Formats: sequence, structure tokens, C-alpha cells
Amino acid sequence: MIFFNCDYNEGAHERILQRLMETNMEQTVGYGEDAYCQKAAELILQECQAPEADVHFLVGGTQANLTVIAAALRPYEGVLTADTGHINCHETGAVEATGHKVLALPGRNGKIRAEQVREAVRSHREDPSFEHIVKPGMVYISNPTEIGTIYHKGSLGKLYEACKECGLYLYIDGARLGYGLAARDNDLDLPFIARHCDVFTIGGTKMGTLFGEAVVITNPELQKDFRYMIKRQGGMLAKGRLLGIQFLAMFEDGLYYRLGEHADEQAMRIKHALIEAGCNFSFSSSTNQQFPVLSDAKLKKLSEIYAFSYWERVDEHYSMVRICTSWATKTEDVDALIRDIQNL
Repeated sequence: MIFFNCDYNEGAHERILQRLMETNMEQTVGYGEDAYCQKAAELILQECQAPEADVHFLVGGTQANLTVIAAALRPYEGVLTADTGHINCHETGAVEATGHKVLALPGRNGKIRAEQVREAVRSHREDPSFEHIVKPGMVYISNPTEIGTIYHKGSLGKLYEACKECGLYLYIDGARLGYGLAARDNDLDLPFIARHCDVFTIGGTKMGTLFGEAVVITNPELQKDFRYMIKRQGGMLAKGRLLGIQFLAMFEDGLYYRLGEHADEQAMRIKHALIEAGCNFSFSSSTNQQFPVLSDAKLKKLSEIYAFSYWERVDEHYSMVRICTSWATKTEDVDALIRDIQNL
């Protein structure tokens, strides 16, 4: 079986494993206060051109999301997101478990717009019972989104402007950020992102590390006492240097970007093969996640060899699946899939 169902099937890039082995018997201080974490944070801040920002390394994406949101919001505040947003659909109520409600807005291609944020805030403020309703305090987006689409400078800039206007924090979940930055139609970079949000993450788990996410806090209001929240929410690793070493390897010479480019390139090859075979797509994605609509007969045939993520039934005879490439996807596996698509 060849797996195209997600982007974290493999372990880690060999350079990371090599660096972990080389440093395995070194003695360092714990909890992310070691020299490796410090150097990795410095590299990330250089990439972001944000010397005043803080960088923290957490063990995983869910821990990062719930920790950031819990740290930023008052007990009576909630977080606005698209109805397809990861925190709304795929984190088993982790954010709600911190006492903060996820306030879902109708997404368009997985994204929300500036005017939706203004309207949500306006609706709350103008409601005579506003004190009895969860107050919006933050906007959460992911880039890429849960369906592989990406934000661009225009839409992200307008969204951040609306957040500032409404007194909300903007948080960008970058679990797959490397795949978004490598997309052919992308115009974002880390410096622009750092200037147009209050806090964001740079994902490692889905991008070639064994585990771990880097949280970049650009808003000074959110920097104070953040480590207390990391510890309280279970996101602090005692052997923190394991995270620093991995991100150091990723950002020393651009490995992070190259891995994203590889995954997107393979995804585009599969997408073009599917288009030539007459397949339709539910979403227009330029990243490593593709969502073709396949007949049940074709899906059954392909599923004898390949694993995809089943997404939803489209009608009586067709289903939508997610085909997902990764930093480690083998060219020969994509070649085989393309041949089998052409032979359907």
C-alpha cells in the first residue's frame, strides 16, 4: 500500500535524525532554555525580520493552538474561525476544553473575509443581550487552510486590518505553512506574515520534523508569561532541546522551504494527471492537498494500491477524497499513481 492520505506518515528528514544522533549524549538544560532552542529561535526571527518577537517551541499543533488561544483570551471570550477551521473540526473540542468557545463563520474555500469579522463583532455589540453571549476576542485562520487553499497579501492584510479595527487578535495556524509558502500562486513570506498577525505558528510535524511547532508571538501583549501557559497546557517538553535541534536543522540553509517545494511539485503532477483524466475538483488548491471527485468504481480500483483520505460523498456514484503529498513523497510513487490514473 502506498499512502497519500496525510503528510505525517514518515518519521523525519534524515538531516534531523543525524543532528539528533550527533547531540544525543550532550548534557543541556531542559524545558527549551538550551542553546539549540536559542539558536533556532534566532534563525526564525531572522527569517521573519521580527527581532522583537518571541519564539517558543511546543510539542504539537493541538497543544500550540489551545495554548495560544487560552493565553490570549479572557474567560468570557471566544475565537472566530471558518466552519471548516481545524480547531472547529479536528481537535476534539480541545479549545472548548480551555473554556473558550469556537465561533464558526461560513467559510468560502476554507477562508473567512474581513467583512465577516466586522459583521460578527457588530452583531455581538448591537445585541441587547451582548453580556449574555460569548464575546469574540480572536480570529483563527490556518494557512494553508484545511482544504489546501491559501491566503494572499490582499486578503490577509484586509483581515488583519479588520481585526485591529475590532480589537481582536489574529492568530495564524501554520501547521502546513511551508507548503503554503511554496505554492506557485503564493505571494506571502514570513516577514509579511509576521507584520500582519499577532501570533502564528511554523509547523514542523507535517513538514519533516519528528514532532513540534514553533510559536512566533509578534504582539508584546501576548508575550508576557506565555511560558506559564505552555507548561499549564501540557505543551512544554522537558527535553526541549529535541525541538530546538530539529528547527535548527530546518532553517540553517533553507531545508524547510525545499521540503515544501517538493511536496507541492508532486501534488501538482498528480493534479494535472487527474485533470487530464477528466476528474473534477471540489476546491482549487495549489498546495500539497488535493480534493478530486472520483467515481466509486475508480476509487475502489485505486484504493487497492493507494491510501487516500475519504472526505465526503458527493452523490450516489461519486465521492470526494483528499490526496496528500508530503516532504517525503517519493517521485516513483507519484509516477506509479499517475500511470494508474491514466489507465483507469
